[in-house]
Amino acid sequence: MKGLEIRPIEPGDKPGLAAALDQSSDEAVYRRFLNPHGRLTATELRHLTEVDHHDHEALLAIDPHSGRSVGVARYVRDHERGASAEIAVAVLERWQGRGVGKALLHRLADRARDEGVTQFTALMLSDNRPMRRLLADLGPTRLLSSAAGAVELAVDLHPDRTTKATSST
Repeated sequence: MKGLEIRPIEPGDKPGLAAALDQSSDEAVYRRFLNPHGRLTATELRHLTEVDHHDHEALLAIDPHSGRSVGVARYVRDHERGASAEIAVAVLERWQGRGVGKALLHRLADRARDEGVTQFTALMLSDNRPMRRLLADLGPTRLLSSAAGAVELAVDLHPDRTTKATSST
């Protein structure tokens, strides 16, 4: 997305991340956490913003006009399957449909490849079509599991599909 800044998350992003969640509808929060969720706790904010940028990476999309976060994408490496990482993507509702999630996910895939991750997995509500489409944009997806209205999908990160975008998209 043109003009949008994408950068690694930093500990100083705690207030912006908390504010973004506060601006989200109950439905959007439910889709992200797969259950109702109130305000982020200090412990959650630490986990979400104080990442090692190797086994846990998170990228923010920043609105260049307001300087505020409009989306985040992250992966957390699965230590049992070292080359696999679970992902999550969240974009403010008023920014959805503009390519923010796609830009974040492709940049995240590039970072993951650099760190030796060869597969993304995503746990989501089974009816979350936007996230399914987003994941499929990286390549063919496979169903890993399905239970209680949720699915876990996987997609391989092929080295020849890198985007190697600059710090702004």
